[in-house]
Amino acid sequence: MDDSTQAEALPEEAANANREGPRASRDLVFWIGIALSLFAALPGLVAWAPQMTDYPSHLAGYKVMLDHGHDPFLTWYFLFHWEWTGNLGVELLMVPLAPLFGLEMAGRIIVILIPALTGLGIVSVSWALRKRVGLGPILAMVTIWSPSLLMGFLNYSLSLAIALFTFALWVQMQGSPWRRVVMIPLGFVVWLCHVSGWGILGVMVFGYEWSRRSNWRDWRPFLAPWPLIFPLLPMLAGMGANSKVTYGRWGVLEYKWGILYKALRSYDYIFDIGTLIAVLLVALAALAVRRIDARLGWAALIMFGLTMAVPRQIFGGDYADYRLSTAALMILLMAVDFRSRVPVWLLAASSLLFVSRTTLTSVVWYRDAQTARQLIKALEYVPEGAKVATAVAIPIRQWFFGPFEHFGSYAVVRRGAMENSNFALPDVHMLSMREQDYSFADPSQRILYASYQRIDLRKFRPALHADYLWYIGNSQPVALPDGAHIVYETDNSFLARMPDAVDLANPANGS
Repeated sequence: MDDSTQAEALPEEAANANREGPRASRDLVFWIGIALSLFAALPGLVAWAPQMTDYPSHLAGYKVMLDHGHDPFLTWYFLFHWEWTGNLGVELLMVPLAPLFGLEMAGRIIVILIPALTGLGIVSVSWALRKRVGLGPILAMVTIWSPSLLMGFLNYSLSLAIALFTFALWVQMQGSPWRRVVMIPLGFVVWLCHVSGWGILGVMVFGYEWSRRSNWRDWRPFLAPWPLIFPLLPMLAGMGANSKVTYGRWGVLEYKWGILYKALRSYDYIFDIGTLIAVLLVALAALAVRRIDARLGWAALIMFGLTMAVPRQIFGGDYADYRLSTAALMILLMAVDFRSRVPVWLLAASSLLFVSRTTLTSVVWYRDAQTARQLIKALEYVPEGAKVATAVAIPIRQWFFGPFEHFGSYAVVRRGAMENSNFALPDVHMLSMREQDYSFADPSQRILYASYQRIDLRKFRPALHADYLWYIGNSQPVALPDGAHIVYETDNSFLARMPDAVDLANPANGS
């Protein structure tokens, strides 16, 4: 990374941009970036419900959070304890939006906004640094529909988008005495959305300030991010903290390699790996000719290091390091800065990677949403307040993200049911089950199987505590629990009434 040329003053950057080509050309690429950002919202527009893996369970959590005891069944089955912690972004947005639009529409609106805001954040960072949008930021758009977003890590994805805007403002306010005043509350906002986004913001700010140091002994970059440090106070006070930290059960090196080459994992192995190779080749070419902007390059280097060092689970959250791998790639691509004029046609061609990736996601979401319409009809046969045991058959090895792993949570959203795929573990989530004598929360719904294995639902333990068994999967079970009677089925699912099911007239009947 070329510190001497990349850490120039912003007015000089603007002058260089003027020398690269006509203003009209720069403006055209800027508007291409804006258009691509808005295009990122397409999957959420074409699907009647977001087809993210974790989304239904998040929606169930919002349902209980906003109920305030009005639904006697939700009150009977669930507890919800608010905690001011670094993982509240969408929860706080749902408080005003759900009464206005309804719970499910409010969730869909937020999902539509997050990828668009992320794209606009990438454009904002590029414009703040260089007063133009170049090849690197256009390529960085491919990271918008990251594995984290596809899995449904909504709070993290929202915090990352806001962190990009905050970093752009940090750069834009260089030299202003008001920057510190503005950044203190913004740091809290990013942290409140998700702690990982706040950490990424801190790394970006440090990398930016490090690139501007006068010499290797200059200590000021270590102190420059101090306005962002204040969320450490509630963290040190233990507000909402969970002490669980682990690297997972699998071999660390094998797992870490996996999250690196899966940084763009979505729905097609060949396309995803090909896209990753293509953008990395551009980044390596830029590095070879010293066209990596150090103001972002240092942050990318630190982020890749953190990806390898950070445990998989922190504060009870999973894939803490996997989130960082795609964020590191995003920052690296934003750092690509071919200062000589890049033809507009080449920039437009580069955008095809992002357009193709987003289009593929949209097609898959639309298809899965049609399947979901058939699945959710099963709830017409489930009475209010019933106990539903969801069993989801998941192949041990699959590249694409399955959208139905937490689909059973719609029983909570639409029927006030007790259901077993929710994020409802005590001391980990704000949502928890009142009944703790048996496990009836994520991941009890998962049935992992290999191609040679047969699924025997007589061994499915959550069904012992349920009125209904809701099975979802492409592999047909060889046996049902004794006495179970199928009342609804589709090509890849069925709903079975258990022999001891009760027809609830009030919450006490389900005790």
